[in-house]
Amino acid sequence: MWLLKRLLDFYINSSIHVALTVCSLYWITVIEFGLSLNKDLLFFTFFATITGYNFVKYFGLAKFHHRRLANWLKYIQIFSFFSFLGLCYFTFELEKETLIYLIGLGIITFLYAIPLLPKKYFLDTSKNLRAISGLKIYIIAFVWSMATVIIPVVNADVAIDNDVIVTLLQRFLFVVVLTFPFEIRDMQFDNLKLGTIPQRIGVKQTKIIGAVLLIIFCLLEFLKDEMSQVQTFSTIVISTLMIVFLIASEVKQPKYYSSFLVEGVPIIWLLLILFCT
Repeated sequence: MWLLKRLLDFYINSSIHVALTVCSLYWITVIEFGLSLNKDLLFFTFFATITGYNFVKYFGLAKFHHRRLANWLKYIQIFSFFSFLGLCYFTFELEKETLIYLIGLGIITFLYAIPLLPKKYFLDTSKNLRAISGLKIYIIAFVWSMATVIIPVVNADVAIDNDVIVTLLQRFLFVVVLTFPFEIRDMQFDNLKLGTIPQRIGVKQTKIIGAVLLIIFCLLEFLKDEMSQVQTFSTIVISTLMIVFLIASEVKQPKYYSSFLVEGVPIIWLLLILFCT
């Protein structure tokens, strides 16, 4: 039991779980638009997510405590290094136009963690995009949406039409709501200056807004020129599941509630689609 817990902690803390989540969203887009599953892009997405998330999460720790790092952080750093090598390898397998979009997302991720921008834009001394009041959730949703909708479409040399734009908007709304349970949990830790949605309007109102956004997420499905019964059914089911998880979210949560169960919803979504297809 102790070993399983340590493995689960490493699985979550090393960002493997979130990487599988992002890859699941990418795969869902591939299925929806009838694209060929590009394994190079899939592996790139996996390694890029691990590299990016671990860079954002542990940059400060590594910078200021590199001589006294805990063993678990050392292992994550080693794992992140090899993930970065994987990222570099699969980068050269992608289309040039895809790389242009990815460079843009990479810059946003870099600015999200590194304090380079003028201090006048921030409410604390971090001076990175993450520190701008209320911006964190939208950066995450934008990067995830672009990486899992636009990138696979562009890499497959498919036109960005109405259905792609609608899917992009849907994905943005879904990821925004996906982060709500995390923001509710982190209310007890986050600096009030971050201005997260639960901090501004409270937990109850956050849940109401999340439910409304998920209803909009479902209704947008009917604006597509080409609709799939499987996609529509899975969208409704996963929205219902997400609402249940959102309603059950509290400031004091079980340890793995958000980081494993909630974050695993896109994986469930992919499995549901594969099962029904």
